Amino acid sequence: MADSPITYTEELKRKLIHLSSLWMVFAVVLIPNSWVTAGVFALLLAITVGAERAYVRRVPIISQIYAFLFGHMLRKTPKPGAWLVSGGAYVLMSALLVTVLYSQVAAGGAMTVMLTGDAAAALIGRRFGRHKTANGKSLEGVAGFILVGGLALTIYLFLIGASWQLFLAGFVALFPACMAEFYSKQIHIDDNFSVPLIVGVFLQAALYLM
Repeated sequence: MADSPITYTEELKRKLIHLSSLWMVFAVVLIPNSWVTAGVFALLLAITVGAERAYVRRVPIISQIYAFLFGHMLRKTPKPGAWLVSGGAYVLMSALLVTVLYSQVAAGGAMTVMLTGDAAAALIGRRFGRHKTANGKSLEGVAGFILVGGLALTIYLFLIGASWQLFLAGFVALFPACMAEFYSKQIHIDDNFSVPLIVGVFLQAALYLM
């Protein structure tokens, strides 16, 4: 795949779509049966992967619709016939996994951090990033991830009436999750996938120890 840098406006659009996925948090917490929730995520993942494959293979109608809606927001231009796995697909994959692996409380918190922290890191880093590191990311983006992701998680935990142990576990989880986002290129794991799994582990561990 060839790099195709996008403008800040397109980045903003990407992250607004990212934030619109906060409906997943409500789905995880409010749908009583986690397997029903997982089934919804699995269906949406299949549709997303199918649409992306159709886009790369230039399938009539589907590829035109995908190109109109999302083509200009892709960070990389896929080569004909290559597999395209967008950030949206990784979001759905992680939502599916945390729903299956963790309790509703832990899964909801994990998705909350990823959806808000990742958006903040990208937007704050690109607009205000002055202290760049070797991998091209900024310390301002790191701060944005921790502050916004931490605030969103705090609000989430407060609304569900969580114990102090969960608040502590969530705070501790922010730092390894932030590192997974920061070094995503080096470790070759999409941060939309790694961050919720990391946060979910810490929250789930706190629930077991309570």
